[in-house]
Amino acid sequence: MANGSRQAAWEFFGAELKRRREDAGLSQSVLGTRVFVSGGYIGQFEQAIRKPQLDVAERIDEVLQTDGFFERLWRKLIKDQPFTEYFAHAAELERLATSICEFAPSVMPGLLQTPEYARAVFLGSNPFATDEYIEELIRGRMDRALLLKDAARPAYWAILHETVLLIPVGGPVAMAQQLDHVAAMMRERMVVVQVLPFAAGAYPDMGKMMKLMEFEDAPPTVYTEAVLSGNLLDDPTVVKRTQSTYDLLRAVAMSPEASLDLIESVSEDYRRCASTT
Repeated sequence: MANGSRQAAWEFFGAELKRRREDAGLSQSVLGTRVFVSGGYIGQFEQAIRKPQLDVAERIDEVLQTDGFFERLWRKLIKDQPFTEYFAHAAELERLATSICEFAPSVMPGLLQTPEYARAVFLGSNPFATDEYIEELIRGRMDRALLLKDAARPAYWAILHETVLLIPVGGPVAMAQQLDHVAAMMRERMVVVQVLPFAAGAYPDMGKMMKLMEFEDAPPTVYTEAVLSGNLLDDPTVVKRTQSTYDLLRAVAMSPEASLDLIESVSEDYRRCASTT
C-alpha cells in the first residue's frame, strides 16, 4: 500500500472512531480507559497520527458495540505496510518518538543504513528473492531513514559495537560509503554515535540489540528483536533496567570524538582495500 493510501486509511479509521465515539456519548479519556489505552492514544488514532493496532481495534468494537467494524477495517485497509509484521508497530513509534537510543551489536541500525548496505543485508536474508522485492524492502528502509533528516527529528543516539564496523557487508566499497554516511551525519550533528571497542571486553547484555524510545505524551518503550520476532516493552521496571544498561554501555564506549576518528579510519581502510582489488 502506498504511503498516501495508508495515511488515507488511518484518517478514515480515525474519522469513524470519532463519529462513533461521540454517538456513544464517550470522551476520549473514557473510551481510552475502557480499551486500556490513554485518552491521548485515542486522540492520536482519531487524528491519524498513530497507527491503530488490531487488539485495540477489537476492544473498541467491544466497547462501542460496532459488531467487528473496526477489526474488519484494520484487516482490510490498515494491516498492509512495508515492514515485517513484528516490526511494524516499532516503526510507527519511531515517527512519534522525541528520543531514540539504540545499541547495535553486529548490524548497522536501519535508520543509519545506506541503500547498498541495506541491499546486502536483505540479500543475505533473502537469497532467492526477486530484484523487485529487494528494492521494495530498500525503499521502505530508506523511507524510515528520512526521519533523521526531518526538522522535527528525534534526538538520536547510537552505540555500535566495533563488530559493526569490521563486518564487510556489501564489500569494501559499500562499507566505505556506509561509514562515510555515518561520519557525515555525526559531523552535521544530526546524530550522536559511539563505538564500543573490542578492548572493552565483556559488556552489559552482550550480543543483544536494544532500542529505547521516549515520547512527549506516552511512557518510554523498549524494543528488542530476535529471530523473526520483536518485542515492545513498556513495563516501567523493564524500561528502567534497560535505561541503566544503556548508561553502562555509554560509560564503556569510546567518546563520540574518538568514535568518529575510528569510523573514518576504518572507512579509509576499506577504500584502500577496494583500490587494490
